[in-house]
Amino acid sequence: MRFTTTARLAIAAALVLPAQAMAQEREEGREYRGESEASAQRIEVEPYIEVNQILFAELDPGNDVVTYTSVAAGIDTYIDGRNTDASVSLRYERRIGYDDNGVDGDTISGIARASTAIVPRNVFVEAGALATRTSIEGNGALSDSFGVQDDRSTQIYSAYAGPSVQGRVGDFQTEASYRFGYTKVEQQDVVTANPAIEPIDVFDESTVHAAQARIASRPGEALPIGVGVGSSFVQEDISNLDQRVRDFRVRGDVTVPVSSTVAVVGGIGYEDVEISSRDAVRDPVTDVPLLGPDGRFVTDDSAPRTIAYEADGLIWDVGVMWRPSRRTAAQAYVGRRYGSTSYWGSLSYQPNTRTSLNVGVYDQVQGFGNQLTSTLADLPTNFRANRDPLTGDIFGCVGGTEGATCLSPALASVRSGTFRSRGVGATYARNLTRSSWGLGLGYDNREYIGAEGTVLALADGIVDENYWASAFYNTQIDRRSSFNLNGYANLFQSGFADDSELVNLGSTASYYRTLAAGLSASAAVGIDGVLRDDELLEDLWTARAALGLRYTF
Repeated sequence: MRFTTTARLAIAAALVLPAQAMAQEREEGREYRGESEASAQRIEVEPYIEVNQILFAELDPGNDVVTYTSVAAGIDTYIDGRNTDASVSLRYERRIGYDDNGVDGDTISGIARASTAIVPRNVFVEAGALATRTSIEGNGALSDSFGVQDDRSTQIYSAYAGPSVQGRVGDFQTEASYRFGYTKVEQQDVVTANPAIEPIDVFDESTVHAAQARIASRPGEALPIGVGVGSSFVQEDISNLDQRVRDFRVRGDVTVPVSSTVAVVGGIGYEDVEISSRDAVRDPVTDVPLLGPDGRFVTDDSAPRTIAYEADGLIWDVGVMWRPSRRTAAQAYVGRRYGSTSYWGSLSYQPNTRTSLNVGVYDQVQGFGNQLTSTLADLPTNFRANRDPLTGDIFGCVGGTEGATCLSPALASVRSGTFRSRGVGATYARNLTRSSWGLGLGYDNREYIGAEGTVLALADGIVDENYWASAFYNTQIDRRSSFNLNGYANLFQSGFADDSELVNLGSTASYYRTLAAGLSASAAVGIDGVLRDDELLEDLWTARAALGLRYTF
């Protein structure tokens, strides 16, 4: 499924589904499909080497045409076992140019998600990781489009890991989990929209600590209604200007069954959310904030920590849960969070193993790193990674037996500031005997938060909006050959400068044919475009074509 880097949606609930619950869902899915546990176990390890000859043409504003060779080695691994589920796709690629055409370089890309039971049904370890290449546009948006020379490329790395524990105390189910996350953005050059404005303060790195605990009973167990109490704590430390996000929450809730498929849920609790940062080092004469050689503001470690955002007090929510079958579930909530009214919810519909529909509505206060690691934690453990047939880069959306999850809005923009992100998105996928197709739509609103009296105050209250759409079609032509088609369109509107609207769109088509055992050939073509509203920046259109050979061991 093709999703541009700026067009990725995380369709997931606000809290990660506990590991044991996921294991239970997998067992229910096997029962639904009529599989025994023994027959369902599967391990696939597919290492490969690949060589591609690529033609790359810049159609506008220039007319440069270059050719280069890419040599890649990678591995795709899938484990669907009794106590371990995992999907890993890792690839290293070396680009070899000719006549100093500027395309030489290497890239590591990959995506992974794993869950293993240390004590079956009780103690689990969860982990996930992402490495992807992208490009930062002048308004801070991320794009998959590059010029002939990819000196604007940026590498993003993110990973998380942590344990979870589940058990029962009488009629009550108990659960607790901890997650540590790390995210790093490596850029080659200072990013500017145009010479008239300051460079973009691109995210550098962050660490995240996230913990939660809960004890609850279902309706009809301890009481006629379900009752529960839980708490959570999240702290994200961002290296840029020493920003810190702390979010502590404790909440009690009741679940009142209305019918066999519908329940009303209500909760009340307390939250304490705080965002703070330090100011940048300033020129002693002009008071202008100073930039380092990487284009990021230099943090003044001697400056006092300044509060940018506080929400301390009562929280509440009411909602409806609907689960007519194990393959259909929906929930919708309205309440008070972050000092204002909040809405969130989700819908998951999988009537059979061939069809899936997922819808998500979200509202979170966080930074770039926490949003990305949380999205990784929401990935299914059994999926097939989707890669660009021309560049090998991760498309960013995966789907499997547990449903589909994508990486937007986490990768819509890479500004360092913290923000409140609200949006909605949906994906639909259909798998037939010889073909499959899917469609995705989404919207994300990101309002930035900056402390008064610091350089981040200029970003306070500014909103970035992202609209995206994506579609794919795959078909098996015969026993030896297949054809894939992907298309996407993305509209990014930034409030940081006038005329900062950006449209990113494109399409790829690829053909694959098996030549012998383990050996396959491919041919692919693609076109990508960036339409910029800034009069000082020109539109960019590029086209690619590739012929390749792959040997899978």
